[in-house]
Amino acid sequence: MNVPVRRVTWSRTVRIIRTIHPPIDLFEDIADPADWEALASAEAKFNPRIRESIGDLYKVPVARRVTGPGASWLMAPFVHCSPLRPGRFSDGSFGLYYAGDRTEVAIAETIHHHARFMRATEEAPGWTSQFRELIGSVDTDLDDVTGHADLLDPDDYRPSQLFGAERRAAGSNGITWPSVRFPEGQCIAIFWPDVVPIPTQGAHFAYHWNGTAVDYVKRLDNGEVLRVL
Repeated sequence: MNVPVRRVTWSRTVRIIRTIHPPIDLFEDIADPADWEALASAEAKFNPRIRESIGDLYKVPVARRVTGPGASWLMAPFVHCSPLRPGRFSDGSFGLYYAGDRTEVAIAETIHHHARFMRATEEAPGWTSQFRELIGSVDTDLDDVTGHADLLDPDDYRPSQLFGAERRAAGSNGITWPSVRFPEGQCIAIFWPDVVPIPTQGAHFAYHWNGTAVDYVKRLDNGEVLRVL
């Protein structure tokens, strides 16, 4: 499938992740990324769980790794991907950095997936999970799939996952599309961590589950509660 490539330049991107994922010292340090496997192996001798927290380093070629303060937020989705957690443009065999062009987009996308998990596990109502906001930017050429309904189906990700795998193998930086969950919003999916700058941490949120849907979002720094429409 041929789609146009266009320059996407946003001064602000927003990604929402669970707060249960802490920074990973290996990525935050100044060590040469080429030495990460050796360092991880050495640390694992004293802490067998270290490899689980670091993830699969081989998912990211040495030349495409990023390091330094905040690098954990950028590296994590690429080294902790899994077929158990597929996305719109990946079956989980490779990672992507998903983000929206505003906070509302990132929250709407996150709510959709969080609600599916909560229904599947039959969780009790309440303030269930906390999330952190990652603020970044983007200035790169991306495949634009606007208008391709088969790639933007709200529930069927099979065509878009095949497309994502093909474009990644072809050397694309990533994909951009209009948000399916938030009208007028835009999304990006980045194929490699070195394509965008390291993000910084923004606000923290809690999601309220009513047994059927996420109905409220609370901003934890100021206590503001927003109703999900």
